Amino acid sequence: MVSILEVETSPAGNGGANPSTNLDEEIVSYDINLPYKPQSASEQEQARLRTEYPDYLPQFDDIWFDKLPMFDYQDPALRADKQKPNLLTPGVTFRHITPKMGTVLFGIKLKELSDAGKDELALLVAERKIVAFREQTEFLQAGPQFQQEFMAHFGKPNYQPVTGSVKGFPGFHIIHRDGNQAEIKKFFQHKMTSTLWHQDVSYELQPPGYIMLGILACPDVGGDTVFADTAEAYNRLSPTFQEMINGLKAAHTSEKMIGFARVNGGLVRKDPITSIHPLVRVHPVTGERSIFLNAEFVTGIVGLKDQESDMMLKFLTDHICMGHDFQARVQWEKDSVVMMDGRNTLHTATVDYDSTVQARHIFRLASMTEKPFPVGGEGDNTLRSNGHKINGYASNEHQTNGHLSNGHTSNGHTSNGHTSNGHTSNGHTSNGYTSNGHTSNGPTSNGHSQNSHS
Repeated sequence: MVSILEVETSPAGNGGANPSTNLDEEIVSYDINLPYKPQSASEQEQARLRTEYPDYLPQFDDIWFDKLPMFDYQDPALRADKQKPNLLTPGVTFRHITPKMGTVLFGIKLKELSDAGKDELALLVAERKIVAFREQTEFLQAGPQFQQEFMAHFGKPNYQPVTGSVKGFPGFHIIHRDGNQAEIKKFFQHKMTSTLWHQDVSYELQPPGYIMLGILACPDVGGDTVFADTAEAYNRLSPTFQEMINGLKAAHTSEKMIGFARVNGGLVRKDPITSIHPLVRVHPVTGERSIFLNAEFVTGIVGLKDQESDMMLKFLTDHICMGHDFQARVQWEKDSVVMMDGRNTLHTATVDYDSTVQARHIFRLASMTEKPFPVGGEGDNTLRSNGHKINGYASNEHQTNGHLSNGHTSNGHTSNGHTSNGHTSNGHTSNGYTSNGHTSNGPTSNGHSQNSHS
């Protein structure tokens, strides 16, 4: 009978396979969305012939990274103009993916975005959690140096410890699946789903806050990424349950991922990292509280016994994963760019496509930001109950559904009582938009101001 290999981490070192691997044992992919070691020469040649971006095929440079020490961080969203005049220029239109999370912007050229525009983009990502841009061919063809410098505006680059990157640019995390149907078939012989709900590299001491995905190739249908709003997931819990988890902490570690790479003969560039993070974190820009855990890197809750920890993690993970009314499904289009906030979302890719027909080729750049703020600690909105404003947002108020104001249209579609092209809702207008009769000259919602592998 074929066994499933149990993954153990080997001692610290410069990578390589675990010499004790038994060839009779079958290694099932840790994450079916990723290659963990180089393809054969013939496979690489086939991939180069099938891709428009051969320089972005996964390369496994033999380099080593030490653990990144603590660094000072200032969120660019905090210096942004809340009206976003440098981002939402005349002619820019938008479409919301869901009422509370996710926005697609049209008419913006990321390659030409100024530093002030990047600050405003950071604010929009913090507010909407997912922002997608279509028709970004110029940006994607600008090359890895330009793209890496673009994302350096938002935080320090993260260097992936095990997966392929762009040669000479280790900050790129390459997601490339092309013709691996046999691997997918083997995966589903042992797994019921390809979904792996996670935040990217949450085990880092200062995990990524702003994350970019560049869509180089994708199936015409399928391969979507699903996002969950972990701030709204927190809001759905009872006050009693919120109070119970507010002070808890969880252990996040890369041990399993690095162990798999070593056993599978992949290259390892960094020793495992384990960090203790608050189970509920506070967003430094919006003041929102969100559940900070995932199914990939979290191993337990500090101070709880194993059974207690397992029960709590399962309950919260199930709550987030099954909360379809606070999730957004993003359909990929070639030459699109997506930015997400890793502090208040979980996401998972979906493997429902035939990789022999069309490849799924994406790069990820992750900008590391602040050490997560705990409830009651630095960055927390301790004045919520008194109605004071923190960073321009009032207590118990939700951003979005109106922050795209100043005459910007939503492709002719309405969104939660907001109308475009000067039409009204309930008879009141504000810059062409209305919200239940309340003006919306700024971030409003019903009259109130309010980023695995992908």
